[in-house]
Amino acid sequence: MEYKLRVAQMDFPVEVEVNEDLQLNIMLGDKKYIVDYTVVSDFCIHMTVENGIRSGNVNAFVADGPDGKTVVINGRSYMVQDHDSLAQVVQKGRRPNLPDKITPPMPAVVVSIPVAMGDRVKKGQAVIVVSAMKMETTLCAPFDGTVIKINAGVNDKVAPGQILVEIEKDG
Repeated sequence: MEYKLRVAQMDFPVEVEVNEDLQLNIMLGDKKYIVDYTVVSDFCIHMTVENGIRSGNVNAFVADGPDGKTVVINGRSYMVQDHDSLAQVVQKGRRPNLPDKITPPMPAVVVSIPVAMGDRVKKGQAVIVVSAMKMETTLCAPFDGTVIKINAGVNDKVAPGQILVEIEKDG
């Protein structure tokens, strides 16, 4: 399959061939990679990547976002977007729906919770801050509403898919 991916505002042509034995042959531009992978969870993939010169093991944490996928590898976050999907969204003149669940993009520790149960929040307002690999990430309200439940406390270890703050949507 052929793709054009956008990573950090740069477009890359990508060809992916999937083998039956959990192996991918990937052409990224003019470089070839052989990737053996194991799905650890819905949000984590363990990979052995070989480029003909050397090989290495990598854990990739993946989370869906409003504009694509956030992929975290070795503590660095990358926004990955399918260029063709982006073009369709722009052509239709609309943006994809924002996720309605507040969940961390990778395993993390809760640093602060600037809201309390019963608080009214606006779309984009910070509701919880998590830290992973010495990076803090602020998770925000996906819509206007009222905080009805907080499912984590400061210093709690949390994982992708775990709903940290529940908000009842206005209207």
